[in-house]
Amino acid sequence: MEIPNPLVETSYPIAFDGISAHHVEPAIHQLIERSRLRLREIASSTAPRTYANTMQALDTMTEPLDIALGLARHLEAVCSSKEMRAALNAVEGPASAFYSSIPLDPELWNAVKTYAATADAQTLSGARKRYLEKTIDGFRRHGAELDPEGKRRLEEIDVELTKLTTKFSENVLDATNAFDLVLTTEDALAGLPESAREAARDNAKSKGVEGWRFTLQAPSYIAVMTYLDDALVRRDVWRAYNTRAAAGVHDNVPLILRVLELRSEKAALLGYRDFADFVLEERMAKSGARAEEFVEDLRRRTEASFHSEQASLLAFRRSLEGPGAGPLEPWDVGYYAEKQRKALYDFDEEELRPYFPMERVVEGLFELVHRVFGVRVAARPGVAGWHPTALFYEVTDARGQLLGGFYADWFPRETKRGGAWMDAFLTGGPRDGGFDPHLGAICGNLTPPVSGKPSLLTHNEVETIFHEFGHLLHLLLSRVEVRSLAGTNVPWDFVELPSQIMENWCWERESLNLFARHYQTGAPLPEDLFEKMRRARTYRAASGQMRQLSFAALDLALHRRYDPASDGPLLPFSRSVMQPYQPTVLPDDYAMIASFTHLFSSPVAYAAGYYSYKWSEVLDADAFTRFLQEGIFSETVGHEFRDKILARGDSDDPARLYRDFMGRDPDLNALLVRSGLAG
Repeated sequence: MEIPNPLVETSYPIAFDGISAHHVEPAIHQLIERSRLRLREIASSTAPRTYANTMQALDTMTEPLDIALGLARHLEAVCSSKEMRAALNAVEGPASAFYSSIPLDPELWNAVKTYAATADAQTLSGARKRYLEKTIDGFRRHGAELDPEGKRRLEEIDVELTKLTTKFSENVLDATNAFDLVLTTEDALAGLPESAREAARDNAKSKGVEGWRFTLQAPSYIAVMTYLDDALVRRDVWRAYNTRAAAGVHDNVPLILRVLELRSEKAALLGYRDFADFVLEERMAKSGARAEEFVEDLRRRTEASFHSEQASLLAFRRSLEGPGAGPLEPWDVGYYAEKQRKALYDFDEEELRPYFPMERVVEGLFELVHRVFGVRVAARPGVAGWHPTALFYEVTDARGQLLGGFYADWFPRETKRGGAWMDAFLTGGPRDGGFDPHLGAICGNLTPPVSGKPSLLTHNEVETIFHEFGHLLHLLLSRVEVRSLAGTNVPWDFVELPSQIMENWCWERESLNLFARHYQTGAPLPEDLFEKMRRARTYRAASGQMRQLSFAALDLALHRRYDPASDGPLLPFSRSVMQPYQPTVLPDDYAMIASFTHLFSSPVAYAAGYYSYKWSEVLDADAFTRFLQEGIFSETVGHEFRDKILARGDSDDPARLYRDFMGRDPDLNALLVRSGLAG
């Protein structure tokens, strides 16, 4: 008897322990064919056009394929192997070609237009009306009205973009893993806190080497850049990190140039000035010009404080080392900034670690969302994940109804890509008077347990957990009947609101009391340490803001106006765009763009949309003022945020959803006040 392919027939929860690389190719090819047959059924139907046989059928047409591809991509991200990588590369092209063909199918486009002209379509309201309107716009935006040659070229572009961006991600992972640094004497570790030393020692032991091993994974890299006294080692690690995938066998520069070329060609083919205008038409900013205006406005409001912060940091260094101390180098900024922060506020970030054991942080987060949003989160043992450390949880509402589940995978591995992210596997919808459960994942690269101690987090890592859980809530609390408008399927300059607003609870005394307790004694975070942390919150806020704006400015420059023929090579151009936002002079070999996965790890990703982090930060700072005014555990405000934002997905215009919650448009000043930059 033939064993069923677990990627073809999925169910809640996913049986990850039964999925392997050899399942990927047969499953994806089979599901592409199923979806193609479904497309033909919808397009060629002679029955009178209805919402059910046209729009609803279209919404679910590729669902099994979407799920299988999502799972395969996820597994390659968390348990990368040669076999999984090869399998995924083999199917990305055919899958991309099929997806690109959907809006280019003349019969299907005619079916949608025929339904849109019916009396039934004219009576649609709410999510169904928005879905029809967005579907029509989407078909046009993706080439439905191109001539046959244009359609053929568009398909070719999409397939090539998929292959190039997949290779980009692989190169970043491989280049990250290609570097390590082993220090062999205690003296070489001067300045490093004990937590970083223990982690490096454990890492070395895991590789069978003597000494202390450091990598470019976030916990290790940040510790070196923040605390290590040896400036030459900091320099070498900084350069290794910021030149990843910029040369040699993992060189991403040619890939980036081709991706930019293809994105520009695609935009022109579809009638847009540039890729930014194409991407942003459906987002809150609406155009590349408006996004650039937003970035420039924030830059102007931040610049004076930014320059003041740099002068202050240099003066601080010279107060330590004498007036002859040279200018700060990029690898000096984090190091001296930490020393200055400690001097100004008597605050050392490492003092917080004992009060943020990861398990207690997670438990406190669950209690918080119970109080604010009225949902319960509980571990469900016995559900296998993709790795022994991946845990499974379920979320229920006040009536005990299952809303969904999620996997949590917190710690770095060499087979796992860097950063933190949330994935959606299954998007539930209305079924038989109820709602099918959603299913997702939250992944990070947090400080792992070392030397018999539990995972002890930095405050920034605590914020990361809260941030990604906000994305999960956006999925798990969704109550939109149209799958493609549900959960996190919203404009990207709105998608960060649910995640970034969660970070605010990491700064409030009442909410910290839920989880900020010493891992050994259970004692709460001392008041004096809390006050130091709060006072230091806006330390170098202008520099942090300018860093984010530099990424946004580069993103928009690349997707609006970069031309290698007139602007020269990619790396010098990118460096020149970013330099005005930097606290120091960038060296000639600076090549951060070569590992900028936000922009180049998928055909669109955050391309032309990196500004959305700051855009959403304006929204979250402003929206959180309601909690500050009415109570940070206010059930009234929490349930309104759940009902009017989290549950609504993209079922209405984001600006309208925001006004429905706040009663007005967002106020940019809220962000400046929170950052200490108002006035």
